[in-house]
Amino acid sequence: MYTKDLSIIVPVFNEVENLRPLLDEITTALATEPLDYEVVFVDDGSTDGSADLLRQLATENPRVVVIRFRRNHGQTAAFAAGFDYAYGRTILTIDADRQNDPADIPKLVAKLNEGYDVVNGWRQNRKDAFLMRKLPSYIANRLIARASDVQLHDRGCSLRLFRAEVTQDLHLYGEMHRFIPEMVNFAGYSMAEVPVNHRPRVAGESKYGISRTFRVLVDLLTVLFLRKYSDRPMHLFGYLGLACGGVGGLFLVYLVLLKLWGGLTGGWAGFHATEIGERPLLSLGILLIILSVQFLVMGLIAELMVRTYYESQNKPVYRVRAVYGREESQV
Repeated sequence: MYTKDLSIIVPVFNEVENLRPLLDEITTALATEPLDYEVVFVDDGSTDGSADLLRQLATENPRVVVIRFRRNHGQTAAFAAGFDYAYGRTILTIDADRQNDPADIPKLVAKLNEGYDVVNGWRQNRKDAFLMRKLPSYIANRLIARASDVQLHDRGCSLRLFRAEVTQDLHLYGEMHRFIPEMVNFAGYSMAEVPVNHRPRVAGESKYGISRTFRVLVDLLTVLFLRKYSDRPMHLFGYLGLACGGVGGLFLVYLVLLKLWGGLTGGWAGFHATEIGERPLLSLGILLIILSVQFLVMGLIAELMVRTYYESQNKPVYRVRAVYGREESQV
Protein backbone atom coordinates (compact mmCIF):
# COMPACT_ATOMS: atom_id res chain seq x y z
CA MET A 1 0.00 0.00 0.00
CA TYR A 2 1.60 3.21 -1.21
CA THR A 3 0.41 6.25 0.71
CA LYS A 4 3.56 8.36 0.33
CA ASP A 5 5.44 9.68 -2.66
CA LEU A 6 8.84 8.98 -1.11
CA SER A 7 10.22 6.91 1.75
CA ILE A 8 13.76 7.70 2.91
CA ILE A 9 15.46 4.72 4.60
CA VAL A 10 18.27 5.58 7.04
CA PRO A 11 20.15 2.66 8.69
CA VAL A 12 21.50 3.81 12.06
CA PHE A 13 24.21 2.32 14.22
CA ASN A 14 25.70 4.57 16.91
CA GLU A 15 25.20 7.89 15.08
CA VAL A 16 23.58 9.95 17.83
CA GLU A 17 25.49 13.12 16.90
CA ASN A 18 24.40 12.99 13.27
CA LEU A 19 20.71 12.17 13.47
CA ARG A 20 19.13 15.54 14.17
CA PRO A 21 21.38 17.45 11.70
CA LEU A 22 20.63 14.82 9.04
CA LEU A 23 16.88 15.15 9.54
CA ASP A 24 17.17 18.95 9.35
CA GLU A 25 19.12 18.66 6.08
CA ILE A 26 16.51 16.31 4.61
CA THR A 27 13.74 18.69 5.60
CA THR A 28 15.56 21.63 3.99
CA ALA A 29 16.36 19.68 0.80
CA LEU A 30 12.71 18.68 0.27
CA ALA A 31 11.06 21.87 1.50
CA THR A 32 10.29 23.09 -2.02
CA GLU A 33 9.61 19.68 -3.53
CA PRO A 34 5.98 18.64 -4.10
CA LEU A 35 6.53 15.32 -2.33
CA ASP A 36 4.67 13.69 0.52
CA TYR A 37 7.54 11.84 2.17
CA GLU A 38 8.51 9.95 5.30
CA VAL A 39 11.88 9.32 6.91
CA VAL A 40 12.29 5.74 8.16
CA PHE A 41 15.15 5.39 10.63
CA VAL A 42 16.21 1.79 11.28
CA ASP A 43 18.09 1.56 14.56
CA ASP A 44 20.44 -1.38 14.14
CA GLY A 45 21.05 -2.09 17.84
CA SER A 46 22.71 1.23 18.72
CA THR A 47 24.21 1.59 22.20
CA ASP A 48 25.15 5.31 22.22
CA GLY A 49 21.75 6.92 22.84
CA SER A 50 20.63 6.91 19.20
CA ALA A 51 17.47 4.94 20.09
CA ASP A 52 16.32 7.51 22.65
CA LEU A 53 16.97 10.40 20.28
CA LEU A 54 15.10 8.67 17.47
CA ARG A 55 12.09 8.15 19.73
CA GLN A 56 12.19 11.86 20.55
CA LEU A 57 12.43 12.80 16.86
CA ALA A 58 9.41 10.60 16.11
CA THR A 59 7.32 12.51 18.66
CA GLU A 60 8.50 15.88 17.32
CA ASN A 61 8.15 15.21 13.59
CA PRO A 62 5.16 13.32 12.11
CA ARG A 63 7.24 12.37 9.07
CA VAL A 64 9.64 10.29 11.17
CA VAL A 65 9.19 6.54 11.54
CA VAL A 66 11.55 4.53 13.73
CA ILE A 67 12.21 0.79 13.50
CA ARG A 68 14.32 -0.52 16.36
CA PHE A 69 16.11 -3.88 16.21
CA ARG A 70 16.63 -5.95 19.33
CA ARG A 71 20.31 -6.30 18.45
CA ASN A 72 22.78 -5.38 15.74
CA HIS A 73 21.94 -7.26 12.52
CA GLY A 74 23.95 -5.28 9.97
CA GLN A 75 23.20 -2.86 7.18
CA THR A 76 21.64 -5.45 4.89
CA ALA A 77 18.98 -6.30 7.47
CA ALA A 78 18.40 -2.58 8.10
CA PHE A 79 17.75 -1.97 4.41
CA ALA A 80 15.45 -5.01 4.23
CA ALA A 81 13.41 -3.82 7.21
CA GLY A 82 13.19 -0.31 5.78
CA PHE A 83 11.92 -1.66 2.47
CA ASP A 84 9.31 -3.79 4.26
CA TYR A 85 7.97 -0.91 6.36
CA ALA A 86 8.13 1.82 3.70
CA TYR A 87 4.90 3.32 2.37
CA GLY A 88 6.49 5.27 -0.49
CA ARG A 89 5.99 4.74 -4.21
CA THR A 90 9.69 5.50 -4.46
CA ILE A 91 12.28 4.57 -1.86
CA LEU A 92 15.60 6.27 -1.17
CA THR A 93 18.45 4.88 0.93
CA ILE A 94 20.99 7.16 2.60
CA ASP A 95 23.68 6.70 5.22
CA ALA A 96 23.26 8.22 8.68
CA ASP A 97 26.85 9.51 8.85
CA ARG A 98 25.96 12.64 6.80
CA GLN A 99 28.61 11.96 4.19
CA ASN A 100 25.79 11.62 1.65
CA ASP A 101 24.28 15.03 0.91
CA PRO A 102 20.45 15.19 1.16
CA ALA A 103 20.57 18.17 -1.22
CA ASP A 104 21.14 15.60 -4.01
CA ILE A 105 17.78 13.91 -3.44
CA PRO A 106 15.84 16.12 -5.92
CA LYS A 107 18.49 15.34 -8.55
CA LEU A 108 17.92 11.60 -8.11
CA VAL A 109 14.14 12.05 -8.19
CA ALA A 110 14.39 13.99 -11.46
CA LYS A 111 16.54 11.26 -13.01
CA LEU A 112 14.14 8.53 -11.89
CA ASN A 113 11.27 10.41 -13.50
CA GLU A 114 13.03 10.06 -16.85
CA GLY A 115 11.87 6.45 -16.81
CA TYR A 116 14.51 4.54 -14.87
CA ASP A 117 13.76 1.99 -12.16
CA VAL A 118 16.84 2.68 -10.02
CA VAL A 119 19.17 5.68 -9.80
CA ASN A 120 22.58 5.19 -8.15
CA GLY A 121 24.69 7.92 -6.63
CA TRP A 122 28.23 8.34 -7.93
CA ARG A 123 30.69 9.91 -5.49
CA GLN A 124 33.06 11.49 -7.99
CA ASN A 125 35.08 13.32 -5.34
CA ARG A 126 35.13 11.07 -2.30
CA LYS A 127 36.21 12.55 1.02
CA ASP A 128 37.66 9.33 2.43
CA ALA A 129 41.13 8.05 3.26
CA PHE A 130 42.85 6.79 0.12
CA LEU A 131 44.49 3.62 1.47
CA MET A 132 41.74 2.38 3.77
CA ARG A 133 38.64 3.36 1.79
CA LYS A 134 39.16 4.71 -1.74
CA LEU A 135 41.74 2.20 -3.02
CA PRO A 136 39.91 -0.95 -1.78
CA SER A 137 36.65 0.48 -3.15
CA TYR A 138 38.24 1.15 -6.54
CA ILE A 139 39.64 -2.38 -6.75
CA ALA A 140 36.33 -3.93 -5.68
CA ASN A 141 34.36 -1.83 -8.18
CA ARG A 142 36.61 -2.83 -11.06
CA LEU A 143 36.61 -6.51 -10.09
CA ILE A 144 32.84 -6.73 -9.61
CA ALA A 145 32.17 -4.81 -12.83
CA ARG A 146 34.37 -7.20 -14.81
CA ALA A 147 32.90 -10.31 -13.21
CA SER A 148 29.23 -9.29 -13.28
CA ASP A 149 29.20 -7.15 -16.45
CA VAL A 150 27.33 -4.41 -14.54
CA GLN A 151 29.21 -1.23 -15.40
CA LEU A 152 28.91 1.29 -12.57
CA HIS A 153 31.50 3.78 -11.37
CA ASP A 154 30.45 3.55 -7.72
CA ARG A 155 28.42 0.59 -6.48
CA GLY A 156 29.26 1.34 -2.83
CA CYS A 157 27.32 4.60 -2.55
CA SER A 158 24.31 4.18 -0.26
CA LEU A 159 22.52 7.17 -1.80
CA ARG A 160 20.22 5.28 -4.14
CA LEU A 161 16.64 5.75 -5.32
CA PHE A 162 14.28 2.89 -6.25
CA ARG A 163 10.78 2.43 -7.48
CA ALA A 164 8.93 0.50 -4.78
CA GLU A 165 8.34 -2.56 -6.95
CA VAL A 166 12.09 -2.98 -7.33
CA THR A 167 12.64 -3.25 -3.57
CA GLN A 168 9.88 -5.87 -3.36
CA ASP A 169 11.90 -7.96 -5.79
CA LEU A 170 15.12 -7.71 -3.76
CA HIS A 171 15.66 -10.56 -1.31
CA LEU A 172 18.37 -9.23 0.99
CA TYR A 173 20.23 -11.39 3.49
CA GLY A 174 23.75 -11.74 4.85
CA GLU A 175 25.66 -8.75 3.51
CA MET A 176 24.12 -8.69 0.05
CA HIS A 177 23.29 -4.96 0.15
CA ARG A 178 26.72 -4.46 -1.46
CA PHE A 179 25.42 -6.19 -4.59
CA ILE A 180 22.09 -4.44 -5.01
CA PRO A 181 23.06 -3.15 -8.50
CA GLU A 182 23.87 -6.69 -9.61
CA MET A 183 20.55 -8.02 -8.26
CA VAL A 184 18.67 -5.15 -9.92
CA ASN A 185 20.38 -5.86 -13.23
CA PHE A 186 19.71 -9.59 -12.91
CA ALA A 187 15.99 -8.89 -12.38
CA GLY A 188 15.91 -6.83 -15.60
CA TYR A 189 15.32 -3.37 -14.16
CA SER A 190 16.85 -0.27 -15.72
CA MET A 191 19.50 1.75 -13.88
CA ALA A 192 21.13 5.14 -14.16
CA GLU A 193 24.01 6.82 -12.34
CA VAL A 194 24.09 10.42 -11.15
CA PRO A 195 27.12 12.31 -9.76
CA VAL A 196 26.49 13.31 -6.15
CA ASN A 197 28.26 15.30 -3.49
CA HIS A 198 30.29 13.47 -0.88
CA ARG A 199 31.34 15.05 2.39
CA PRO A 200 33.90 14.20 5.08
CA ARG A 201 32.60 12.71 8.31
CA VAL A 202 32.25 15.41 10.95
CA ALA A 203 30.92 13.37 13.89
CA GLY A 204 30.88 9.78 15.05
CA GLU A 205 33.18 6.95 14.03
CA SER A 206 33.40 5.06 10.75
CA LYS A 207 32.04 1.51 10.79
CA TYR A 208 34.04 0.42 7.74
CA GLY A 209 37.50 -1.10 7.47
CA ILE A 210 39.74 -2.77 4.93
CA SER A 211 38.56 -6.23 6.08
CA ARG A 212 35.26 -5.39 4.41
CA THR A 213 36.96 -5.73 1.02
CA PHE A 214 37.76 -9.40 1.59
CA ARG A 215 34.15 -10.13 2.57
CA VAL A 216 33.03 -8.46 -0.65
CA LEU A 217 35.22 -10.78 -2.72
CA VAL A 218 33.76 -13.85 -1.01
CA ASP A 219 30.17 -12.61 -1.43
CA LEU A 220 30.88 -11.93 -5.10
CA LEU A 221 31.09 -15.68 -5.70
CA THR A 222 27.57 -16.07 -4.33
CA VAL A 223 26.25 -13.29 -6.54
CA LEU A 224 27.85 -14.71 -9.67
CA PHE A 225 26.42 -18.14 -8.94
CA LEU A 226 22.92 -16.74 -8.32
CA ARG A 227 23.14 -14.58 -11.43
CA LYS A 228 24.18 -17.30 -13.87
CA TYR A 229 23.20 -20.64 -12.38
CA SER A 230 20.45 -20.10 -9.80
CA ASP A 231 17.84 -21.83 -11.99
CA ARG A 232 20.18 -24.31 -13.71
CA PRO A 233 22.88 -25.37 -11.20
CA MET A 234 23.58 -28.59 -13.11
CA HIS A 235 25.15 -26.48 -15.86
CA LEU A 236 27.87 -25.44 -13.43
CA PHE A 237 28.35 -28.63 -11.42
CA GLY A 238 27.86 -30.80 -14.51
CA TYR A 239 30.56 -28.97 -16.46
CA LEU A 240 32.95 -29.21 -13.52
CA GLY A 241 32.13 -32.89 -13.06
CA LEU A 242 32.61 -33.72 -16.73
CA ALA A 243 35.84 -31.74 -16.87
CA CYS A 244 37.30 -33.48 -13.81
CA GLY A 245 36.09 -36.87 -15.00
CA GLY A 246 37.47 -36.33 -18.49
CA VAL A 247 40.92 -35.27 -17.30
CA GLY A 248 41.05 -38.02 -14.67
CA GLY A 249 39.95 -40.60 -17.23
CA LEU A 250 42.68 -39.51 -19.64
CA PHE A 251 45.30 -39.89 -16.92
CA LEU A 252 44.11 -43.42 -16.10
CA VAL A 253 43.88 -44.42 -19.76
CA TYR A 254 47.42 -43.13 -20.30
CA LEU A 255 48.71 -45.26 -17.41
CA VAL A 256 46.89 -48.36 -18.68
CA LEU A 257 48.32 -47.87 -22.17
CA LEU A 258 51.76 -47.35 -20.64
CA LYS A 259 51.43 -50.65 -18.81
CA LEU A 260 50.28 -52.46 -21.95
CA TRP A 261 53.07 -50.91 -24.00
CA GLY A 262 55.59 -52.30 -21.53
CA GLY A 263 54.12 -55.73 -22.09
CA LEU A 264 54.15 -55.43 -25.86
CA THR A 265 57.75 -54.28 -26.03
CA GLY A 266 59.22 -56.35 -23.19
CA GLY A 267 56.92 -59.30 -22.87
CA TRP A 268 55.72 -60.55 -19.52
CA ALA A 269 58.84 -59.22 -17.81
CA GLY A 270 58.33 -55.80 -19.35
CA PHE A 271 54.68 -55.79 -18.25
CA HIS A 272 55.70 -56.44 -14.66
CA ALA A 273 58.60 -53.99 -14.85
CA THR A 274 56.33 -51.10 -15.82
CA GLU A 275 55.20 -49.81 -12.43
CA ILE A 276 52.19 -47.45 -12.33
CA GLY A 277 50.89 -48.10 -8.82
CA GLU A 278 53.35 -45.73 -7.18
CA ARG A 279 53.02 -42.92 -9.71
CA PRO A 280 51.39 -39.67 -8.49
CA LEU A 281 49.48 -39.52 -11.78
CA LEU A 282 47.46 -42.57 -10.72
CA SER A 283 46.41 -40.93 -7.45
CA LEU A 284 45.57 -37.71 -9.27
CA GLY A 285 43.46 -39.51 -11.85
CA ILE A 286 41.49 -41.42 -9.18
CA LEU A 287 41.00 -38.17 -7.22
CA LEU A 288 39.62 -36.39 -10.28
CA ILE A 289 37.21 -39.25 -10.97
CA ILE A 290 35.94 -39.06 -7.37
CA LEU A 291 35.57 -35.28 -7.65
CA SER A 292 33.67 -35.77 -10.90
CA VAL A 293 31.12 -38.01 -9.20
CA GLN A 294 30.79 -35.56 -6.31
CA PHE A 295 30.21 -32.60 -8.62
CA LEU A 296 27.56 -34.51 -10.57
CA VAL A 297 25.77 -35.57 -7.38
CA MET A 298 25.91 -31.98 -6.07
CA GLY A 299 24.41 -30.80 -9.34
CA LEU A 300 21.54 -33.28 -9.10
CA ILE A 301 20.84 -32.28 -5.48
CA ALA A 302 20.94 -28.59 -6.42
CA GLU A 303 18.50 -29.24 -9.29
CA LEU A 304 16.09 -30.91 -6.87
CA MET A 305 16.39 -27.95 -4.48
CA VAL A 306 15.71 -25.47 -7.28
CA ARG A 307 12.63 -27.36 -8.35
CA THR A 308 11.41 -27.50 -4.76
CA TYR A 309 12.01 -23.74 -4.41
CA TYR A 310 10.02 -22.84 -7.51
CA GLU A 311 7.28 -25.46 -7.43
CA SER A 312 6.46 -25.52 -3.71
CA GLN A 313 6.09 -21.72 -3.54
CA ASN A 314 4.79 -21.15 -7.07
CA LYS A 315 7.75 -18.90 -7.77
CA PRO A 316 7.77 -17.46 -11.30
CA VAL A 317 10.80 -18.13 -13.47
CA TYR A 318 10.28 -14.88 -15.39
CA ARG A 319 9.44 -11.23 -14.79
CA VAL A 320 6.98 -9.33 -16.97
CA ARG A 321 7.49 -5.61 -17.51
CA ALA A 322 4.17 -4.91 -19.27
CA VAL A 323 1.21 -6.54 -21.02
CA TYR A 324 -0.22 -5.03 -24.19
CA GLY A 325 -3.31 -5.85 -26.20
CA ARG A 326 -5.56 -7.17 -23.46
CA GLU A 327 -5.73 -4.94 -20.43
CA GLU A 328 -2.62 -2.83 -20.87
CA SER A 329 -0.77 -2.56 -17.59
CA GLN A 330 2.69 -1.93 -16.27
CA VAL A 331 4.10 -4.61 -14.02
